[in-house]
Formats: sequence, structure tokens, C-alpha cells
Amino acid sequence: MKPDKLQQRKLLSIAKQRISQAWQSNPLSEFSQFAEHVSIDPCLRENGASFVTLNKAGQLRGCIGSLQPRCAIAEDVFNNAYSAAFRDPRFPPLQANETGHLQIEISVLGTPEPIERCGSKQALLQQLRPFEDGLILTDGFKRATFLPSVWEQLPDKNEFVDYLMRKGGMLSWSDTMRCERYTAFKFSADWDQIET
Repeated sequence: MKPDKLQQRKLLSIAKQRISQAWQSNPLSEFSQFAEHVSIDPCLRENGASFVTLNKAGQLRGCIGSLQPRCAIAEDVFNNAYSAAFRDPRFPPLQANETGHLQIEISVLGTPEPIERCGSKQALLQQLRPFEDGLILTDGFKRATFLPSVWEQLPDKNEFVDYLMRKGGMLSWSDTMRCERYTAFKFSADWDQIET
């Protein structure tokens, strides 16, 4: 799914409202309750997978997402916005006084596809498409992903894969490694510019 401008604004609004409500004394924690109070485009009620990334003054402040569609894309963004703000284990929970330099970025993911013939790291590197592919590496119970936007920080293929393996706790390439790629449609806005 590639949301149009209106749908993008709506998804950003949903993310901002979900985070803002968490600071209130009686938050609407369930999407079904929230959806009773807002109009949602029928397209945003179709299943989809998303990542919500929070950046504060240009630095990562939280990022949580889904790799597979499990619910409506609007609900997925609703849930992931909360998790990115308050459940990312790398960061303390977001505080209301941090929103001055906060940006919300949403990535709507395409369906992951297996990368065939990736029996070695070199074979994977030959097939990777920088700045286009998101990558999922799975080895046994270990799994990690990088969104396509990570290429902006790690443009070298070798480093991209090395850092992802490290992120997933994979010390070396193994015969059981599974590789998948996906695309993502990304859009963002500064906190103060998002209408609710």
C-alpha cells in the first residue's frame, strides 16, 4: 500500500494522538475505542504492516514496527506509535516535554520476499539493492531487520549486513540463515506540524 497525501496525514495524526493520549489520565488504549471518535479512510482499514520511528533533533528516539500485516494499517500505526514512544527497550519512555524537536516517521512495508541463493554473505551482498531493500535476517530464534532508510546511515552493503547481524546477535554467517527483502514507503512530519 502506498498511502496518498491525505492518508499520510491521517496516519501521522493517528500516531501523534496515540502518543499524546498516553500522557492523559484516561487514555484510549484500544484502537476500537479510538476509532469510534475519528473518521478513518476505508483504505486505512485494510491490513498492512508499518514501522513508526521517532527522531528527536535528528537522533533516533524510538522505532518499533511489524513485518507482517496483522491488522488494519491504521491500527498497526496506532499500536506501533505507542510502542516506539514508550516500549523501545533502547530508550526511556518519551516525555511530553520532548516533543519540541520530535519528528514522526512512518514506513508502510511491502510484503517480505525470500532472497533465494543466499547461502553465503557474499551471495547475499551480490543481490542486495542499496537504498531500496529492507532486509530481514533469521537464524534459528534470532531475527533482525533494517528498514530501507537505514541505508542513509550505512550505505556500504558489507557494513549494512554486518551491523544487522550484530543487531540480531548473529556472530557469523551460518548454513541455516534465511534472508528476506521488502520495500517500504516512508513519510514523516515534525510533531508541531501534525494536525490532530
